Amino acid sequence: MVPSPFSPLVSVGDLASALGQHATLVLDIRSAVDGGGRAAFEAGHIPGAVHTDYVQDGWRATRGGGAGMLPEPEALSALFGRIGIEPGTHVVVAPAGVSSGDFSAAARVYWTLKTAGHTAVSLLDGGTAAWAAAGQPLETGPGASRPANPYPVLIDASLRATVDQVEQAVREGSATLVDTRNLESFEGREQSKQAARAGRIPGSVHQPGARAYDPATNRLRPRPELESLFATEPGRPVIPFCNTGQQAATNWFVLSEVLGQPAVRLYDGSMSEWTADPARPVVTGGA
Repeated sequence: MVPSPFSPLVSVGDLASALGQHATLVLDIRSAVDGGGRAAFEAGHIPGAVHTDYVQDGWRATRGGGAGMLPEPEALSALFGRIGIEPGTHVVVAPAGVSSGDFSAAARVYWTLKTAGHTAVSLLDGGTAAWAAAGQPLETGPGASRPANPYPVLIDASLRATVDQVEQAVREGSATLVDTRNLESFEGREQSKQAARAGRIPGSVHQPGARAYDPATNRLRPRPELESLFATEPGRPVIPFCNTGQQAATNWFVLSEVLGQPAVRLYDGSMSEWTADPARPVVTGGA
């Protein structure tokens, strides 16, 4: 395998230079919610890209009250196999490049791949929209076909926070719990349909994931801005959460992959799982 030149967050130029020279799979995750789904993919995509619908193809599972849980290893193995992901391939996740929610979906796919043991993965900054805006070529049609073999999933538990670990963090104050939702949700003035109760996990701090995203460019903000926005206590474990573990994936990606902070675990169950048990407390009001 040719060594990959990719960092976790790659530019259009980096990807354009590497295509055809490295074992690379561009994963176009456009859905009907963000970017137009398969119809938009077939109308124009990065050459050689493979399409997977983030919403419809099983990237998240409903289990134990949680609406956005990490799928079981067997389901991930089948999903990766259908797409044609192989252990020796570097996957570049390409969002539509149209919104902060779209970026969060790409960050969640990135986290899922890495948690499943596929560490050769990057995220295309600006997505397919940035690729097209830069004048790079687009391909039409159904996309490339690849061999479909079950993927040897090996879960990396260090990237994920379970509900038991979150309960322990609440009891002991052993981690910084970061609520990445808007202020109305954090204070309990707004309730998601995925959560049984309004409010937040006790002891959590507020840091919306949308702050990392520049809507004027549809890219992450420059690193110096991210360092200022996402400052945390050095060496302290961090657990980002939201309602279903999607928006929080942006905070996880920024802290862990861009800023290189250790011990950052995404709570994929988030408020949908947390509030499913009436015994688990929630807090409302200002911080």
